[in-house]
Amino acid sequence: MNFSKTGYTLGVAATALILIWIGIFKFTPTEAAGIMPLVQHSFFMSWLYNIGSTQGVSNFIGTFEIITGLLLIASFWNRKAGLIGGYLTLVIFLTTISFLFTTPGVWKVVDGVPTTDFFIVKDLAYLAIGFLIIGKNTSGN
Repeated sequence: MNFSKTGYTLGVAATALILIWIGIFKFTPTEAAGIMPLVQHSFFMSWLYNIGSTQGVSNFIGTFEIITGLLLIASFWNRKAGLIGGYLTLVIFLTTISFLFTTPGVWKVVDGVPTTDFFIVKDLAYLAIGFLIIGKNTSGN
């Protein structure tokens, strides 16, 4: 078994699945309201609420995530799609990780241990997948 190839394939497929799934969820009012505190405090994204409604902004983000996920799937057959998908993956997960620094109250201390909304911290792994995808699609391997 080629563990590198299996790990890469699983990582890309899982990242694509998560992006498509969460992207679809962005079209619901629950998720649109849920992401608002994160997006409205982001220096990268807060301006979106100046041009769109809460649901409109969430739909835009969801569309971006779905397209990225589809490009990641296409990366198994097309290097150019992989390269674009890889860079979009970096944009998505660098932005979400920035929420840890821009959202008031995201860090708490529980029993003397700093904690945060761990659903954001997992994006470090997805960020790594983005770098792997770019590397694979630029190196020719």
